[in-house]
Amino acid sequence: MSKRIYFAGPLFCTAERDYNTAVRDALAAAGFDVFLPQESSLNIDKGCMDDPVKKTEMGTKIFGKDLDEVRNADILVINLDGRVPDEGACVELGYAYALGKPCFAIKTDVRTAEFGVDNLMTSGAVGNRIAGSVDELVRMISSCSD
Repeated sequence: MSKRIYFAGPLFCTAERDYNTAVRDALAAAGFDVFLPQESSLNIDKGCMDDPVKKTEMGTKIFGKDLDEVRNADILVINLDGRVPDEGACVELGYAYALGKPCFAIKTDVRTAEFGVDNLMTSGAVGNRIAGSVDELVRMISSCSD
């Protein structure tokens, strides 16, 4: 049976969404079933973002859906690229870690947050399993999920 992966990361611009899709495609080619929040069945109605009540309702639905998907996943992968990791992705990582799910990271960005190393909390939550490339990530997850 295929392991289900929740892919946590930023998804707010075309470059981020395209990268997430490329990572998802590589993991799917390796036999994993990957959930990308950006492809959720909850499509954001951008028109509702001007209405505070509808905006809050949409946020509540997205929050609940994403937590359900983390619970249903076997594995979480977080994208740590960027000046700092995406805040929502960090919440998802913490939740998956608290549920006892194996967590992995991909980081191709050379920037670090503290003292020349990655944030100690995110590194700890992924058990220092931080891949430097998509190929390395696929190998890392495959070797731990057999």
